[in-house]
Amino acid sequence: MSDPFFITPIFTDFLLPFALVFTLIFAILQKTKLLGDGKKQVDAIIGLVVGLILIATPYARDIVVSLMPFLAIWAVILLVFMLLYGFVGGKNNGDVLDKWWKYAFYGLLSLSLVVFLLMITGYWDWFLNFVFNGNYGTSLWVNGLLIAIIVGAIVAVIKGDVKS
Repeated sequence: MSDPFFITPIFTDFLLPFALVFTLIFAILQKTKLLGDGKKQVDAIIGLVVGLILIATPYARDIVVSLMPFLAIWAVILLVFMLLYGFVGGKNNGDVLDKWWKYAFYGLLSLSLVVFLLMITGYWDWFLNFVFNGNYGTSLWVNGLLIAIIVGAIVAVIKGDVKS
C-alpha cells in the first residue's frame, strides 16, 4: 500500500519548502518594492530561483524542514493564548478592582497554558518530581519564597504612598 501524497518525501522535503520560500521571497519583494513598482514578474522569477536553490541545497533545505514544525507548534500556542487573552481582556470601566481581576486572570491563563503544555508534552511528571521530590526541590522552594518576599518588598516601597 502506498503512502498518501501529503506525507511522501517529495512533498514534505521538496514541494513544501519550495512553496514556502518562493512565497516568502515574493511577498517580501512585493512589500518592500525593492525592484520597483509593478515588477511582479521579476519578483516571481527571483522567488522561483531562490526556492530552487533552496531545494537543491540539502543542508539549507533540512534546516527549513526542521524549523517548520517548531514554527507551527508555537503559532498554534500563540493563537490559543491570544484567543484566551481576548476573552479575558474585555472592556472595563476603569475601576481598579477590574484591573486587578484582569491581571489575576492573565496570570491564571498563562499558568494554565504552561501546565497544559507540560502535560501534553509529557514533561509534567518530570517537573513535579524535580520540584517536589528532587534533591533541589527544597532549595528551589526556599529560594522562590525569598525572591517573592524581596520582590513584594520592592513593589511595596515603590508603590507606597508617602503621606505627610
